[in-house]
Amino acid sequence: MKTDAELAKRIELKQSGATCSIESFPDALDWIGTGRSAYVFRIRGTDRVIKKFFPSFRHLAALEGGIYEQLTAFPTYATMYEYDLDYIVLEYIEGQTLFECLVSGTYIPETVLSTVDAALTEARAVGLNPSDIHLRNILLTANGPRIIDVARFRQTEPCTQWDDLKKAYQYIYTKPFFPKKLSETFLNAIADVYKGRLFESIRKTG
Repeated sequence: MKTDAELAKRIELKQSGATCSIESFPDALDWIGTGRSAYVFRIRGTDRVIKKFFPSFRHLAALEGGIYEQLTAFPTYATMYEYDLDYIVLEYIEGQTLFECLVSGTYIPETVLSTVDAALTEARAVGLNPSDIHLRNILLTANGPRIIDVARFRQTEPCTQWDDLKKAYQYIYTKPFFPKKLSETFLNAIADVYKGRLFESIRKTG
């Protein structure tokens, strides 16, 4: 049986401009997701995934791998097994992202807020600056929330995304009149508006 490293190296990606596509990957892998900078493959029959970065983002492997090393002691974060020049091997976590919870109507308990808050405090205690915490990188599992994307935890700029999500939960989501099931189109539109305002705020403040 091939090692995780051997499987990762056999994933062939092709980049043309800003677009990246999969050329081929081993039969032992299942392609399960695509992000802004990487494809994610589950290693069949295991609880591990390979995050293979696009050629233009391969530098993020060492960056994110190093961040995961700092977070090893904290159980809310995904476990990292190894990383190399353009990939990371991570724990596969079964669950729904908070975004998927809103789309499916799965209730998000208030304990999610306190657990994530505690995890972010742990990250700050080891010198990191948790950033880019949003609905798609927090998973709700049978054992509570888990955080699965830490690539921007070394940013120096302040990030208000998590604080804004908490306010939305407390002042909107918990109200009886607010629907607990929302369309993906609606949520994406809200995200686009939020990103636009956030970018404008950063631009104005330098």
